[in-house]
Amino acid sequence: MSTVSAESAESAEPARSGAPEKPLPVVRLRVPTEEDAYVWHRVFDDPDVMEFHGGRPAEVSVYEELTARQRKHDAERGFCLWTLLDEDDTVIGFTGAQPWPLDDWGPVGEIEIGWRLARTHWGRGYATAAARATLARVRAAGVPRVVAMVHPGNVRSVAVTERLGMTLSTTYPSAKLGVDALCFRLELGA
Repeated sequence: MSTVSAESAESAEPARSGAPEKPLPVVRLRVPTEEDAYVWHRVFDDPDVMEFHGGRPAEVSVYEELTARQRKHDAERGFCLWTLLDEDDTVIGFTGAQPWPLDDWGPVGEIEIGWRLARTHWGRGYATAAARATLARVRAAGVPRVVAMVHPGNVRSVAVTERLGMTLSTTYPSAKLGVDALCFRLELGA
């Protein structure tokens, strides 16, 4: 498990807006365990959290498969969607990176970064701190660039991409979302 303080998270990828930022919280990232599937299911069982992810909570089996796939990604690639813990070691969601699935839409072949947090932890800098730690880890793994796919109505996630220095590169029509998804990109210089 690694710990990222606000200072080290900021040094991983500085903000590019020029505006002063509030101090970021300490976050910890760890490879998801089998038990995390149940915790993710519980913390994401909120219509606000799932608004841009299908609108309703997923079954626990979805998280069981997701956590298993992330353990495999970590073993094979050195990165995954990690379990996100706050300063009290409470699981508050996930963040990390994974290959875009070989679907018929979206940025096939790219590495996507993403985050999802429990509603109780929104607006406090956790997503930004954890995403900056993710950027440092995928850069160290030799990933040259990342994308973030965001529902256009998800202004909180759009704001995180901006804090990371990502730029909107294209959109993809998504039957699943019912809108054109925004694709943000960042060159890592790995």
